[in-house]
Amino acid sequence: MINQAMAAKSRAMAVPEVVVALSGRWLRLEHKAIQGLMFLLSALILLNVVTRYAGHPIYWIDESAVYSVVWLTFIGASAMTRMRLDFAVTMLTERFSERGAAIFRVVATLGVLLFGIGLLVMCWLWLDPVGIAQAGFDAREYAGQSFNFIYTERTQTLNWPTWVIYLIMPLFAFSMSLHALANLFEDLGLVAKQALPGFAANADGVVN
Repeated sequence: MINQAMAAKSRAMAVPEVVVALSGRWLRLEHKAIQGLMFLLSALILLNVVTRYAGHPIYWIDESAVYSVVWLTFIGASAMTRMRLDFAVTMLTERFSERGAAIFRVVATLGVLLFGIGLLVMCWLWLDPVGIAQAGFDAREYAGQSFNFIYTERTQTLNWPTWVIYLIMPLFAFSMSLHALANLFEDLGLVAKQALPGFAANADGVVN
């Protein structure tokens, strides 16, 4: 019995460490993605300027730049969640005691986690992977049955399926939930706060 209790306790303690480790690896992927998207966005803008100046503008560059900004924004917002660099109002919390601020930090982090999970559920209902699979991945048949036209719409100039662009929403919901859960475990003291190499310093003293 004692051995079983100790094994259960060790497994419970391992969960926060696994979540924090996954969050750290995902954050590094986000860092690489942010760098790549920033390079892509700069290249698209420069190419747009050059081609317009030459009198031969490429019509799909504007839309490509817009979608690059959209993906860059959501990936950056997810990374900021883990680094605790998102916007925070401290007019109230800076007047709390250290214990009060810690409690409020847990509540705020829990709110972020619940928002991320709620957004993930909404994305599941919106994209409806079960429904499109039941329709044999036939976008027209699925749209006729569900009146959900997400799989039949295409972008204006790139002519890409819009659902490919919209995939950033469930990715953002998942990553924000993962990062919020890692932050929550740190706030509860279940795991030591992790250093984030390659990133700006954490805003540890801020409730956000």
